[in-house]
Amino acid sequence: DPAQQDRLVAESWQWQKGVDIWINNAGVDVLTGDNATLSFEQKLALLWAVDVAATMRLSRSIGEKMRERDGGNGEAVILNVGWDQAEHGMAGESGEMFGAIKGAVMAFSKSLATLLAPRVRVNCIAPGWIKTSWGDDASEYWKNRARSEALVDRWGTADDVARVTKFLVSPAASFISGQIVPVNGGFRRTANDQT
Repeated sequence: DPAQQDRLVAESWQWQKGVDIWINNAGVDVLTGDNATLSFEQKLALLWAVDVAATMRLSRSIGEKMRERDGGNGEAVILNVGWDQAEHGMAGESGEMFGAIKGAVMAFSKSLATLLAPRVRVNCIAPGWIKTSWGDDASEYWKNRARSEALVDRWGTADDVARVTKFLVSPAASFISGQIVPVNGGFRRTANDQT
């Protein structure tokens, strides 16, 4: 809801008299629950509205405020969330949807970084197989695939993503902007990618 997005930006900015770190991590689940029964077109529309359009509106709105703030010197950060396989492609309905959706977020992040530089850093993390509730109930095929596509031979965890996120929004990453940072244990293309 664009009105709620505007409200979120305004109230966040007012709450602490500014925002230094903004992370767009919202996404709609179309793989489990009631949304799993929707048509491809309905799923795609939901993903576009939440993952792409909302990320773009929120980032542009908060980014403009960050850039115009007195004293802004690259310490303000926007971090978006993409997907590692958007770069490589993955067969099937989910791969088609998430590849296009998260690919859009990744391309937008690079473009926004050029607009807001040097006052605001913009990056995007691209998680791979991260064990969520979907992973808990995944079939043996998907569990094995997740492990086999990571060089470190395991699922990623929310903590793995959180550690990279913490680094990217910290002063330690002050020379990193406009980048897509994979968090995937080292992606390894397997025979599964060809099916």
